[in-house]
Formats: sequence, C-alpha cells, structure tokens
Amino acid sequence: MSNATELFERVAQRILAAHPAPDLRGITVILPNMHAAQALAQALIRKAKVPAILLPQMVTLNEWAQSMPLEADIASESQRSAMLYQQLRKLQWFENADLWSMTQELLKLFDELTHSLHALPDDVDTFAAAVQQAYQARQNVTLQLEARLVFELWHAMQSGDELDRARAYQMRLGKLVQQADRPLYVLRASEWDALEQRFLEEYEQRAMVKVFDVREMDMPSQTPLFFAATSLEQEARAAAMQVRRWLADGKRNIAIVAQDRVAARRTRALLERAEILVADETGWTFATLSVSTVLDRWLTTLQSDFYHHDLLDLLKSPYIFADMTAGERKGAVYQLEQLLRKQGVVAGLEKFVALTEHEVSLHQPLARLRQASALLAQNKKQTLAEWLAALQESLNVLGIDAGLQQDDAGQQLMRALEDWRQELHRDEGRYRFAEWRRWLAQQLDTETFRDSSIDSPVRFTHLAATRWRSFDAVLLLGCDAGNLPSAGDGGRWFNDAVRATLDLPTRSFHAVRQHDDLRALLAMNDELLVTWQKEQNGEARLLSPFLQMLRDAYQQAHGDDLSERELHNYLAAEEAQQVELSQSVQPVPVVSPDSVPTSISISGYNTLVACPYQYYARHILKLNELDEVQEAIEKRDYGERVHGILQRFHEQYSLVMQGDLAEMEAALRHISEEVFANLLAQDFTARAWLARWYQSVPAYLEWQIAREADGWRYAESEQAFDWPLEGIRLRGRIDRLDVRGEEKLVLDYKMQSDQMLRNKLKEPGEDVQLACYAYAHEAADAAFVSIESGKVKQIAPKDDVPLLAQLNAERLVEVIGEIRGGAGLPANGIDAVCAYCEVRGVCRKGEWQ
Repeated sequence: MSNATELFERVAQRILAAHPAPDLRGITVILPNMHAAQALAQALIRKAKVPAILLPQMVTLNEWAQSMPLEADIASESQRSAMLYQQLRKLQWFENADLWSMTQELLKLFDELTHSLHALPDDVDTFAAAVQQAYQARQNVTLQLEARLVFELWHAMQSGDELDRARAYQMRLGKLVQQADRPLYVLRASEWDALEQRFLEEYEQRAMVKVFDVREMDMPSQTPLFFAATSLEQEARAAAMQVRRWLADGKRNIAIVAQDRVAARRTRALLERAEILVADETGWTFATLSVSTVLDRWLTTLQSDFYHHDLLDLLKSPYIFADMTAGERKGAVYQLEQLLRKQGVVAGLEKFVALTEHEVSLHQPLARLRQASALLAQNKKQTLAEWLAALQESLNVLGIDAGLQQDDAGQQLMRALEDWRQELHRDEGRYRFAEWRRWLAQQLDTETFRDSSIDSPVRFTHLAATRWRSFDAVLLLGCDAGNLPSAGDGGRWFNDAVRATLDLPTRSFHAVRQHDDLRALLAMNDELLVTWQKEQNGEARLLSPFLQMLRDAYQQAHGDDLSERELHNYLAAEEAQQVELSQSVQPVPVVSPDSVPTSISISGYNTLVACPYQYYARHILKLNELDEVQEAIEKRDYGERVHGILQRFHEQYSLVMQGDLAEMEAALRHISEEVFANLLAQDFTARAWLARWYQSVPAYLEWQIAREADGWRYAESEQAFDWPLEGIRLRGRIDRLDVRGEEKLVLDYKMQSDQMLRNKLKEPGEDVQLACYAYAHEAADAAFVSIESGKVKQIAPKDDVPLLAQLNAERLVEVIGEIRGGAGLPANGIDAVCAYCEVRGVCRKGEWQ
C-alpha cells in the first residue's frame, strides 16, 4: 500500500468512526484541491464496506465560500486598478515610478490587509467597523513612511459601497460561520492564511471541526533521485528523457512540478517534438503567448510611426488580414518588403502608400492600416474603455479579430478585452496612449490562459497544487536555491520590512509553507526525480536548501548521494546517436549544365575564386541576404558619392593642370556639395562623410596633376562592359579609363588604405578585379587608387597585367567548363572569407571542419 493510499484510508476511517455509512451527506470535507476528491471517495467506499454510500460534500474552501450570496456589487480588479492609479497620479508622490506596476502590488497588499482583520464580518457595516478599528489601532503605532502610505490608501479604498474580491471573500466566510451547523473535516498539508485559520477557529465555536494535517500524521518521506545538469538544455533534455522512460514503463499519471518556467517551456517543446502533449494546470500569462504578440506588434507599429521593421513584423503575423487567403497575404508582404528595402523607406505610413502607388495588390492592405491607425490617434486622452473600444475596432478593420477567433487562446483574449471594456465603462479617468498601453501590457501579464483541451498522462503543475495528491511519478524541475523557495510576491516597491510593520506574512512565512508542501509531496509519492542546473553562465548554483538537507542526511546514513546515474548514461547515448546522425560532411554540390549561369559579374568571379560553395549558394541558388533598409549613411554610400563626384568633375574639366588650382578645388567642392545634397537633407552624419572627402581633395588634385604631367589623360568613367568568352560572358563596370597615346590604364577608386589594397594583390589571381578590367578593355595596365585619410595613392599589381588578365580569363573559361561537366563546388573558403560569409549557415562549416 502506498503512503497516499494509507493516508486517505486513515482519514476515511476517522470519518466513518464518527459518521457511520451509508449516508455521509450531513458532513463537509474541505479539500486543498478537487483532485483529492476521487482518492478520498475511493477510500471511503473501501472502508465503509457497504453496497452503496452517499458521499459527503467535498469542496475547496474558496468554492464553498462562493456559494454564499452577497447583496452588494463586487468591483472587478480592472476597476480597482484604475481607481487606485488615479489616486496615485493625483498624489504625485512617485513621479518617475511605473504607477501601473505599483498599483498592482498595492492591491495585493490591500487584499492581505483586509484578510488580516481580526474579525470575520458578514455584512458591509460590520466590515467598515472592523476597518475603522484596525485603522485606529495602527494610528498609535510608529509606521514606516512606505507602510503608512499603504495603510492610508487601503483605509481610503475601503470607504466605498462596492466590495472588492478580498472583502467579498471575507464576508462569505463570515456567512459560512454564521450558518455553521454541520461537522467539518479539513485536509491540509501546510499552514493556512490567517483569514482561513480564523474561519476555522470561529466555525469550531459553533460546530465540530477536525483537521487532518499531513505534517502531523507521521508519514515517512520518500527519497528522490537527483540530476545535476550543466545547462538549461541538458536539464530540459534530462526531464524529457525521464518522462519518456516513465511512459514506456506504463506510468499514466506523471506530474512535472515546475519551479523554473524557462526550463518548463523548453521541456515542453522537447516533449512535443517527441509527440507527447502536456496538460498544463499552471497556465501561461497572455503576455507570453503569440496571440498577444500581434497586439504588441500593432501598438508598437503605431508608436514608432510605422517603422519598417515593426510594420514587417506585424504583417508577417499569421493573425492579421485573416480574411485574405494565405497566398494573398504572403504575396503582399513579400512585395512590400522588396519595395521598401529597394527604395530605402524607413518609416511613415504615408510614405509607404506613396511608394506603392502603382502596386494595386498593396492598396487595400495599406488603406486598412491607415483606417485602423486613425482609430487609435495618439494625440488625445481617452478613458480605458474608449481605448479598448478603439483597439477592438482597429483589430476588426485589420482582420486580426477574425484570426484570433480561430485560436483557443485568441478567443479567450478577445473575451478578456471585451470583459475589461464592460467593467470599465463607468471609469471616467482619462489616459494618454502610452499610459493605456502600459495598463494593457500589465493586464496581459496578469491574465492567465489554460488550455483545457489537452488530456494527457503528463501534466505541468506547481507545488501548492500538489497538496494531498499522489502520482505515478513526479519530476521536480528547476530546484536550485534561487527557485525553491521562490521569492514569492515580495514585490519591488514594498519589501518585507513594510510587510512586517503591517503585520502581514513575510517571505519567511511563504518559505515555510513551500517547505511543508514539499515534504507532503515527498510523503505522498513513491517515485520522484529532482533536477536543477548546477552551473549557469559559468557560475555554480546550489541545490535548494530543503532538498540539500534531505540529500545530506541520506548520504550520511547510507553513503549514497542519490544521484541519478542511469539517466546520465541514457542522455550520453542519445547525444552520441544524434551526433552520428547529424554528422555533416563538407558540401560539394554538383550543378546540372542547364543551371550554370551564362554570364558572370566581376564580383561573382571573385566569389567563385574565394569559395565555390559561396558562389553556388549566392548566384545559383539565389540565397543572397535581403537588402537592409538603410537608416544611416554607410561607407558604401560614401564611396558611391565620391565616384559620382569624380565622374562629373572630370567630364567638366578634362585637363586639370591647365586651370588655376584654387579654382579647380572650388569647382570640385561645389560638385561635392551638389552630389551630397540629398544625403545632407536626410542625415546630419552626411556632413562628417563630406568632411572626410574634403580632407582628400587637395591630395587628389595633386595626384591628378602629376598624372597629367606624366602624359596620361582622362578618357571615360563608369562604363559597363559585357565581354564574351568561350561558354561564358564576363560583365562589369570600370570606374575610370585613362589613355596615353595608344596606352590604356584602368583605374579603380577605393576608399581603403593603400596597405589593404596591397594585401589584396599579394597573391596573383586571388583578386580578379583589376585583371578582368584590363582584359575587358585590352589595357596594358590597371591599378587601384586609394583615397583615404587625406592621402591618394596608386597601387598597381607587381605582376605582368596583360599576362595576369589572360590567365584569369582562361581560368574562368576552364572552371565554368568543369562545372558544366559535373565538377563539384566545395566549401573551401579560408577563414578570412568565411568570417563575413552570409551563407555560412548553409554550408555549416563548423560542423564538419
């Protein structure tokens, strides 16, 4: 017989001794949760030994209290929150504080103050008298400033006729005491709140009360096994592996008691990957769910004036424009993204509308965004209910409400928005958009979604929910000292010192309760595994002191530290198998002849030389990264502007040496101002880039005059070429071509230091740019022109340029022929190439190298 079965049978025996079967309807049994009802009912049936039995009323204290009617209205939490926020705002005591989070914390303290009253009033007048008595008693006590603030606000909040949840609960318990006329049995595992304990004491004055406390029933604790993980991932993998082992052993009632929600989320993902669904008694706040993400994206997009990243994130949500087909929605988003990336529009809905003037498929989505944004104008103050109504209407315009209705969590979210709107319709406080948005974020962070549709042998739960419950197996997840005991609701504004001054439970009270709940769980369950991370970010983490004491005592008595070694072996074997299955090899793709490009750019040829696989991914598979919408001027823009400046300058002044140097410099500066004009209008940092160019202007003119003195003359610039080779066409654009009689010299401007350019030319054939330019223009020579840091230098290859050009052309023809013939394209780039490679995640070099 298990400990749990024995406990319930002892309870049943005591009940039946006082109230013989078969009719037990005259008594009430208070349970810690309704999961214990079935076990107690089965124990009563076994012990009664009669053909049929009428079971007692079995109920939790909260459910029993809710059965008591009240005449006064009960204010919702959203109403209380709004009322308190307005009071705090009027007081102006916390100008830089987050008043909404303070409001939430204060309301919790108010509820505890209400529960700390020494009487159980059963009507409004009696409650008001109890509050006044408590207020007068505390007036004579020296309270800390923060404590007095809490107490004064609480006293003021109790003056209304409406009840709050805590007052209503207290009055209902008072009514239960007034009607006490039946024996009461109580099952508990840890200390009750003072209010509930007071209820028992007053009930016992009118009727019989018997408490069955696990702590007093002399049940031996089971000894769990312990798994010390070295990371979050290992802990989650170990938990998932153990659950799979238990299921394979036929266990059908497995509890995962999660002390660490991050570890729980990862464990759940691993179990679902193994096709094991998990029921969740704890639930998740709406703020952590994807259905709330679409609201956050929409409101963020509004506040950022439709900043392009925010807008694209919103449009990529599966919930928006749910009345469009998936293909239409994805097509519109793709089209808009390509446009704004190409045109570089950063923000502004009207700019996007203008950009898509000729894109008919985007007109309707953008018109709906414009209509929805008008509903949530940010330049006015509204009540919370008005903001919520505007939000709901905007969600309807955007088709988001239809998308949310297709999801269980989405349906609950839409109901919550409507409930809050109706609850707050009488609240007259007016709020700015930012204030309302913070309120909404807090509401989403406190509202919980529980998916009741999943029926699974595996369930997530929390420690308090395990009272008087037994399972086939229990996994205690995340039991390091930081999570068990948990910090509880100590709050960030009002600490234990304030709570002690107000005679409220402190953190130590909650720690003792958690310890008792843990001991009860160990007493009622036979098979348990404890996991925790012994390391995190390189720092050691301790096991929960509750469990460490248990482990130390067992090791001292039996010489065994209770480590789960078999699970370590299973994990090691699984990891080795995964490594073997996923072992990557160096990719060497082969391309069909029809897929080989018929032309190649100079940059593409450079890529082919640097890493054939990079060329394959970028130019054959077309896996290039999307262009980023440019928000600030980059060096590339600077280089393009300098190229444009020099082209215009040399087309106007073909021979610089014949003009006055000061006039030439003034002309070059004037052209520079004109070329930079649009950038200067957009971004103040453009002035710094222009100043950088001005540093090099004197040196550039000096270099140009020296070239002209040496007989060279500017011929043309920015000329495209498309040169036919055997089986391939070579295309590109030269920066500049100079001539001296029959001689030709190709020049390529670079905004880089001369040393970097020399490094490029160290190995003949590694950088193909100059050689290919020379080949395409039948030039005898080619050189880089370094324009950097006020210096201008000409950097030429050391090798024979015509020969290098011929060899590069022949190599290109040969390589393209080999690719067409079935040669592979290996990922063999050197580290310097791989460091900035955008397709490294495709070749996975780190996996196979």
